[in-house]
Amino acid sequence: MTHKAGFVNIIGYPNVGKSTLMNALVGEKLSIITSKAQTTRHRIMGIVNGDNFQIVYSDTPGIVKDPSYKMHEYMNQYIESALIDADVILLMHETGQLFGEDDILERISKANIPVMVIINKIDLSDQESVVKEMEHWASKLPDAQIIPISAIKNFNIAKVFDEILTLIPESPPFFPKDELSDRSVRFFVSEIIREKVFTNYKKEVPYAVEVAVDEYKEEPKLVRISATIFVDRESQKAIILGHQGKSIKKVGTEARKDIEEFIQNKVFLEITVKVNKDWREKENMLKRFGYDH
Repeated sequence: MTHKAGFVNIIGYPNVGKSTLMNALVGEKLSIITSKAQTTRHRIMGIVNGDNFQIVYSDTPGIVKDPSYKMHEYMNQYIESALIDADVILLMHETGQLFGEDDILERISKANIPVMVIINKIDLSDQESVVKEMEHWASKLPDAQIIPISAIKNFNIAKVFDEILTLIPESPPFFPKDELSDRSVRFFVSEIIREKVFTNYKKEVPYAVEVAVDEYKEEPKLVRISATIFVDRESQKAIILGHQGKSIKKVGTEARKDIEEFIQNKVFLEITVKVNKDWREKENMLKRFGYDH
């Protein structure tokens, strides 16, 4: 029996549902999902294995048109690498959205890589609009397969998977068959905490936050985790902590529950908040947070 394996990279604008699609295809919650744009900052791989196949999915950050920080430049570099090493590209879009990245479309066309245009959120549109969207993409990328989906409703996800399986090449697996991702448990713990910041705070505060796991200690019946939330300014630290520490306590409680579900073990979670001014511009801090991964 032949074995197939390949890298399937998901690219597109922020908030089009890339992380929702990735998690649906992998069957695990690996990427942050919130209603806010630009929640995904890293290239995160999710590995799906069968007896005769291995699909390595990559969820990438949304395309940042006008980078404001060095961090955004790193995020765009993940997209660059995703265009280079893909066996299949999933270009994700949503109905009614204009896609102005002609340079990316040109590079995709010249790359000689199978492309699937995934039109998401069709549950929020009508049939006529979806048909027009499909016709538009057929003219832009004539060789691409175009599949309308609703990632959040799990509609047509199976079709996307089946098509991917036909497109990936024959190859031995790239990773051990029992691996779920190339990222460490510490990374996913930090992402869970960061997700809770995104869901509990408003405006610019979540975008000024990064999380580092300082200690991850496994004991017989408990995992002890110490983490630090970094912010840009003292005023942001005060907001994260909240009155008498109520806000940070809520974040900690919600994060602990999700971490326990993720690692299937009891967790003691300690979170501190520190100010590191302009961390989004500092190479050493960005490397600490894994932006050169």
